[in-house]
Amino acid sequence: MSDNGSKRIYLCGPIMDETEGKAVEWRQMAHEKLGDNFTILDPMRRNFKDREVDSANEIVEFDLQDVRDADIVLVNYSKNSIGTSMEVFYASNDLKRFVVAFSPFPFKECSPWMVRFCTKILPTLEDAVDYINEHFVLQHKV
Repeated sequence: MSDNGSKRIYLCGPIMDETEGKAVEWRQMAHEKLGDNFTILDPMRRNFKDREVDSANEIVEFDLQDVRDADIVLVNYSKNSIGTSMEVFYASNDLKRFVVAFSPFPFKECSPWMVRFCTKILPTLEDAVDYINEHFVLQHKV
């Protein structure tokens, strides 16, 4: 949990070989929809460039630190991505984090590895946001 007591969500998804706008767009929407109730850990906040030798280790280590700091991992599983898959495996298998993905792929087209290591895979970002809000936002009784 963050210093203000809110759960932290890491925004996991393709960055390398993705157009910057596409990598940023869904993360901005997630932040808008979840930012009032959660602390958002967005890897795009750092200005590292892929394929630069001097930043490769930093990119991976900072992303893994965000995964370690997160309570929930929200995954954009819109395409196969080595980094995304590695983060999902690490979050689920090693850290036992709750991993919620959204994907346009029907179940039969999903990688068995993603199915195994994501807690839940939903069809859209909106569905994933609703799921997280339903299960992780504390409801105050009046």
